[in-house]
Amino acid sequence: MAAARTPWWTWIWPLSGWAILLMAFFLGSRGFIVAVAGVALLGSVFAAVYHAEVIAHRVGEPFGTLILALAVTVIETALIVSVMIAAPAESAGLARDTVFAAVMIVCNGIVGLCLLMGGARHHEQGFQVQGASAALAVLVALTSLALILPNYVARELGPLYSTPQLVFAGLVSLVLYGSFVFIQTVRHRDHFLAAYDDDQETHAPSPGDRIVILSAVLLLVSLVAIVGLAKLLTPTVELGIANLGVPKAVVGIVIAMLVLLPEGLAALRAAQSNRLQNSLNLHWAPHSRPLA
Repeated sequence: MAAARTPWWTWIWPLSGWAILLMAFFLGSRGFIVAVAGVALLGSVFAAVYHAEVIAHRVGEPFGTLILALAVTVIETALIVSVMIAAPAESAGLARDTVFAAVMIVCNGIVGLCLLMGGARHHEQGFQVQGASAALAVLVALTSLALILPNYVARELGPLYSTPQLVFAGLVSLVLYGSFVFIQTVRHRDHFLAAYDDDQETHAPSPGDRIVILSAVLLLVSLVAIVGLAKLLTPTVELGIANLGVPKAVVGIVIAMLVLLPEGLAALRAAQSNRLQNSLNLHWAPHSRPLA
């Protein structure tokens, strides 16, 4: 992971994404621009994964996985808010649909693929049961607070929190997430470290300060490009969904898949490199964050 120089494609793709966003701003969302934006989006995702892994290798576990987790949170939140501001009436349930889709994709999709691909390659992999149990406990509590409890607290409002209830749910979510981060990084840090690891990447020399700083800047550039390109592609996705006659909740699934691409790819790579604990840290951490 510690490279002498940053590969050219890790900065070409994000800059290409920014160039496409500028073209779309002046020329509009034409067919060719949308098609190129889709390609640039995928390239920017791979670039973001690379830079996040460089930083993670420098800071070590479990702090490294939190970087990509927070990055995914920023992507998802910014994308949901931007879409909802553009069409508040039509996108009222978008946040709920996206969060629900993200939880389902992580629990049933990414985790399953990591276990399958890692097991097929290494036959037997180890992880810390205490860390996985703690993450699942927080995930269940936050998911119930955000997606289940609103159906029972205020029947006159429907499946919605009132303003005081929403403030309370937000504060509880922050406390739960803060407690989880404290346990993961301070109190029981050893529960989130690999039990054993024979991957050569883990023992590679740590990248230098210049490489890490450059990766941090390019990670931010990549993430902003991903948000902008996904926002650019959202109307096309909505139009396609409308033409197919499928529920609007599918838009939330598409957004969740887009924002989960960086962490999903990083988690799969970790599992294939016999770093299952790192893989679990990657895809549990972002979805143990405040959901309300």
